[in-house]
Amino acid sequence: MTSRLVLVRHGESEGNVAATRAERSGAETVGVPWRDADTPLSGTGEEQARALGAHLATLPPDEAPEVLWVSPYVRARRTAELALEKAGLPLRTVVDERLRDRELGILDGLTSHGVDARFPDEAARRDRLGKMYFRPPGGESWADVALRLRSAVADIERREAGRRVLVVCHDAVIWLLRYVCEGLTEDELMAQVAEHSVRNASVTVLVGGPDGWRAEVVDDVAHLGGAEVTEHPGQGDE
Repeated sequence: MTSRLVLVRHGESEGNVAATRAERSGAETVGVPWRDADTPLSGTGEEQARALGAHLATLPPDEAPEVLWVSPYVRARRTAELALEKAGLPLRTVVDERLRDRELGILDGLTSHGVDARFPDEAARRDRLGKMYFRPPGGESWADVALRLRSAVADIERREAGRRVLVVCHDAVIWLLRYVCEGLTEDELMAQVAEHSVRNASVTVLVGGPDGWRAEVVDDVAHLGGAEVTEHPGQGDE
C-alpha cells in the first residue's frame, strides 16, 4: 500500500475569486472567459503555491513526497509546478484526468442564484436528492466523482506501493478521496462538509496502514505563513 497521501487543494484561482464575488452580489453567472479546465491561479494563488513549496522543502526525508499525481486542470498543475520549483523537488509526475474537478453540465458557470432563476426544477431536484446524488444534466454527482476516484486510488496504490504521494487537485475531490480511502458514510462526509470547505493550498495527509487509511492532518494552512488564507467553496457547492 502507498504509505502516505498528501492531498493539496490548488491555490486560489481567478474562478474562485469571480464565483465568490458573483455569489455575494446576487449575479446569476460567474462571468469568467475561460473554460473550467483552463482557469488560472490568481496572484494570491501563486503566492500560496510558493508558500506550500517552502513548506515541502522543510519536511524531513521520511515525510517528503516522492511522486506527484495531479489533476490536468491548469490551476492544479500550476500550483504543483510553483510549489515543486520552490521546494527544489523534481518529482516524477502523473497527470490523471480522474483527479479533475466535478463537472457541472448545464449548470456550469452559474451561481446558486442563476440555478434557481434559470433551472428551478433542477434546483428543486438538487434540494431533494442532496449533494451526494444530485447529477445535473451533462454533469456529475459527488457519487460519480467518487466512482472515478476509486479506480484512481487503486492505481496509485498499485503503481506507487510504499511511496509517499503528493496529490494536487480540487476541494470536492479531496473530500471524496477521504470518503473513499477512510470508508466514510454519506452522513459522516456531509457532516464535515457542512462545517467547513477545503481551503486553498491547504494540506490534508492520509496515512496508510494494515487497517486502511486514516487522516493525520486535515485542511492545514499553517504553512501559508504570510500568504493570505482563502476559503472559496467550489462552484456549485455553496
